[in-house]
Amino acid sequence: MRRIDIINACTDLGVSVEGAALGPDELLKDFKNGNVENIYRVYANEENKEYEKDNKKKNLIKLNEFNEKLYNVVLKCIDDGKTPFTIGGDHSLVIASALASIRRNKSLGIIWIDAHGDFNTFDTTITGNIHGVPLAAITGYEKRDVTFFHNNNYYNYENTVIVGGIDIDPLEIENLKDAKVTVFTTEDIREKGMQYIMEEAIKIACKNTDGMHISYDIDVIDPKIAPGVSVPAKDGINLDEAYEAVNMIIKHKEKLKSIDLVEFNPVRDINNQTKKIASKILNELINNI
Repeated sequence: MRRIDIINACTDLGVSVEGAALGPDELLKDFKNGNVENIYRVYANEENKEYEKDNKKKNLIKLNEFNEKLYNVVLKCIDDGKTPFTIGGDHSLVIASALASIRRNKSLGIIWIDAHGDFNTFDTTITGNIHGVPLAAITGYEKRDVTFFHNNNYYNYENTVIVGGIDIDPLEIENLKDAKVTVFTTEDIREKGMQYIMEEAIKIACKNTDGMHISYDIDVIDPKIAPGVSVPAKDGINLDEAYEAVNMIIKHKEKLKSIDLVEFNPVRDINNQTKKIASKILNELINNI
């Protein structure tokens, strides 16, 4: 049986909206133990958080301090023989969780289930919110100033897949094309089905690698269904598609080395709609991977 450690990564330093830092602890209120052996909590220093849109590296110092701590916790989990399951928090935390995983597993692909590309650089970002940078960071496309704690390999572009992309900045699209990252949009999912898209994504991520890291952002789900996120993107995937993605991860669990579930924002939720969905995803994965 797989041994799992949960890491609650409580931060919203990567986004100019409050609440995502509260998501992890809120989700654990309805958590059913499954195969979990330890639960770790890493909290960001949110004091004097910066919001200026023109500051392209706002909260960088505090975010780096947080991510360095998180990186070391994830490394410990892997060294103890556990599968790390990181719950966020905004998506910038994956700079730590994903890089820690590839440091120990040497060669990994990544599936980024997200309405956004998160492939901006500090030159192309419009908002300066660092949660729009992490996929570029962990592939080494934009590692300036955000990966100093990781003196090791990065994810290869050819093993990097975005599933559910719908809200990607124009310059970010150019970055993705330049890197030749595979992007499956919500339109692709509607045309071919989530099962087919995830099968293709897993093939790409696992080609000539030792396995895969999954990063599941709740904002991939249409905000009419799951409003409790910091940056909603209309025309997201539906619930059947969201759960089918989970089923496909479970089906190929032997290839899974590490996983994140991020961006649930209880402050933005309505009648616990999003919490119920995120909790179901969390519990399905914990009890079946």
